[in-house]
Amino acid sequence: MTEKIPENPDIEPLTRIQVLVAMGVTALVLLAISKICLLLGVILLPVSWNLRALLWGVAIALGITTASSLLYRIWPAYRRSADTYLMLVLSPLLWPDLVWLGLLPGLSEELLFRGVVLSALGLDTWALIASSVFFGVLHLSGRQQWPYMIWATIVGMVLGYSALATDNLLIPITAHILTNLISSSMWKWQNNYQK
Repeated sequence: MTEKIPENPDIEPLTRIQVLVAMGVTALVLLAISKICLLLGVILLPVSWNLRALLWGVAIALGITTASSLLYRIWPAYRRSADTYLMLVLSPLLWPDLVWLGLLPGLSEELLFRGVVLSALGLDTWALIASSVFFGVLHLSGRQQWPYMIWATIVGMVLGYSALATDNLLIPITAHILTNLISSSMWKWQNNYQK
């Protein structure tokens, strides 16, 4: 049995079209910012297609999803924050829409935060921290969402570290896409939003 998710007066409910348009517009804006940075001379981390990188991406996605599930169970503030954020984004979506929820943010956010920002800031520890904090702030949708923002910042650190350690953007892209797909499917299933 799932606990009732309280209504959040700070956030208006969205329609399916509003969520899909918001995802699409956000992805386009992030891609445009990335393209401008590349035109200004920022060097993009490479995307090297190979089975090992894909497997690392899958392993990281499973680790992030498992850690999030544990955190969801033991930290009530995170559970409320995640439920509020996911209710806003997922409840109006149909099951096939979850593919877009995986692909659009997974590609555009990784291109910007791990591909461009990390590189532009120096590919070092401070760049990793700054790009991760920026990533976390992107996931702040209201005053009560700080636990979700903290989690997104930690996830940004993991994804950024994987890009720095391997010099391959494919790993965080794969991990991000799969994390979004797995987590959103699990949440939607558990909260009986089967459409």
